[in-house]
Amino acid sequence: MCGIVGYVGPRSAREVVVGGLRRLEYRGYDSAGVAIVADGRIDLRKSAGKLANLEAVLAEHPVAETGTGIGHTRWATHGAPNDVNAHPHLSASSRVAVVHNGIIENFAALRAELQAEGITFHSETDTEVAGQLLGREVGRGATLIEAMRTVVGRLEGAFTLVAVDAQEPGRVVAARRNSPLVVGLGDTENFVASDVAAFIEHTREALELGQDQIVEITADSVSVTDFAGNDAPTRPYHVDWDLSAAEKGGYDWFMRKEIHEQPQAVADTLLGRYTPAGALKLDEIRIDEAELRSIEKIVIIAAGTSFYAGMVAKYAIEHWCRVACEVELASEFRYRDPIVGKGTLVVAISQSGETADTLQAIRHAREQGSKVLAICNTNGSTIPRESDAVIYTHAGPEIGVASTKGFTTQLAACYLLGLYLAQVKGTKFGDEIAAIMADLEGVPDKIQRLLDDSQVILDLANRLTDRRSILFLGRHVGYPAALEGALKLKELAYLHAEGFAAGELKHGPIALIEPGLPVFVVVPPKGRDMLHDKVVSNIQEVRARGARTIVLAEEDDTSVADYADVLIPLPKVMTILQPLLAIIPLQLFACEIATALGHDVDQPRNLAKSVTVE
Repeated sequence: MCGIVGYVGPRSAREVVVGGLRRLEYRGYDSAGVAIVADGRIDLRKSAGKLANLEAVLAEHPVAETGTGIGHTRWATHGAPNDVNAHPHLSASSRVAVVHNGIIENFAALRAELQAEGITFHSETDTEVAGQLLGREVGRGATLIEAMRTVVGRLEGAFTLVAVDAQEPGRVVAARRNSPLVVGLGDTENFVASDVAAFIEHTREALELGQDQIVEITADSVSVTDFAGNDAPTRPYHVDWDLSAAEKGGYDWFMRKEIHEQPQAVADTLLGRYTPAGALKLDEIRIDEAELRSIEKIVIIAAGTSFYAGMVAKYAIEHWCRVACEVELASEFRYRDPIVGKGTLVVAISQSGETADTLQAIRHAREQGSKVLAICNTNGSTIPRESDAVIYTHAGPEIGVASTKGFTTQLAACYLLGLYLAQVKGTKFGDEIAAIMADLEGVPDKIQRLLDDSQVILDLANRLTDRRSILFLGRHVGYPAALEGALKLKELAYLHAEGFAAGELKHGPIALIEPGLPVFVVVPPKGRDMLHDKVVSNIQEVRARGARTIVLAEEDDTSVADYADVLIPLPKVMTILQPLLAIIPLQLFACEIATALGHDVDQPRNLAKSVTVE
């Protein structure tokens, strides 16, 4: 969840580390700090709050301008978000500094052990335990990497640890278990970070780190071993986006930029997947077609926005493939003793590829004999590496904490998966798949039309800043779209927002309707007459009780105009694809109303971009 940067090289470590932390701000954090190795000591500076606070501390109390340092932006788990609990943490001798992502589950027992030896703790964090253990080992004569091997063998839980030793300048040592870490490979300089964005300004060459591995970097070398000290395999890769892709490009928010990038992002997800011969070709799916044909059940696991993408995927997969499909919250999946096995395909959806709940869920599924397919945006991340197959969304970096293009590209990838399975299992003819693909490939232009004609939704947002509650209704695939619209509003504007299946309205939620309450309604295309007419009836029901109806319906659907206080026309697509369009006005609305309310759209309170702890 937090941001980590480590650097060794000829540049100012302070500048490199603080710059990297700046590019990791999108991950969400509540304090920041740096540790610079200089002249046999560690210069430590840290501060609660935004990175600007740390920069002010550094301006008032400069650190040495040397070439070795580590830094961290913390999202609090153990201990309040204050100066003392901010990372880095020092050992008792102040010789070792450490930063940490994750949770050390046995920290209380380890802390008690160290306190019994007379070591005094200064913070409430679990991280300081790791720092004190490392300090104890180097004090006994171990090198930093030897100390790291000893310490990780005693830790339980999920962690990335990055450490420096005042007596080993020019060296950074890091370890990972169930928490992201990547190496940046430079020219006479090297980096470690929780995300490639931290070093993309300096290099686009990276190295994957596997589970339970330790890396030691100097300016001229990178050494990777397992926790036992044996040489470990690694995979170098090239980052296919550059710094400009992570800059705002004239937009006030990264999120608004990413909303407007969706036509290209969805097109990139679809690019090259459908051959001129009229067949879907998903090279990243490394599961034999015969095995896919034998699949009896599909279970989709995800969290947050990705979960709603999975809900849409269920409709598509069951409709096109005639295979039973379940959608599970990743955080609940392995704790309910799910029935999965050899005949089950588990589909894990994660933008970052590091979501802790989802990662643990796929490990459980694989232990039960299931094949796992990941849908992910981040090349080299853990979930794709531990899956049997992957569909990368190729959306480019998503900096805004609230996912936008992550959601739409996940939808596009889910549709590709559904059609590919239909092709393999023979449940759709080639011309049927071709017709759906033609409609799907036309979606980017239709998203662009919605963005070009968005003023009505922006004006609406500015008129509704006094509302404290907003509801969203939908049916069929419009239901997950309604849930995602409500989530965006909660994340960004901190308003009470709820999404409901419109058919459930009379079973309780209608009690919430009062005069003036804004209610967004996603109306199915008229081609599904039964559902369409039922949703129109729902609009009439809430309007009769004084609700203000904001209706999203097909652009030629004149039957809803009389019941809509505000009508948002959507370009025509087949019903199953409608969420790709319906979500666009809802994203714009949430972004604009949050802006009007004066909130930080890119970094909503209490949230982190990638949830890497359970």
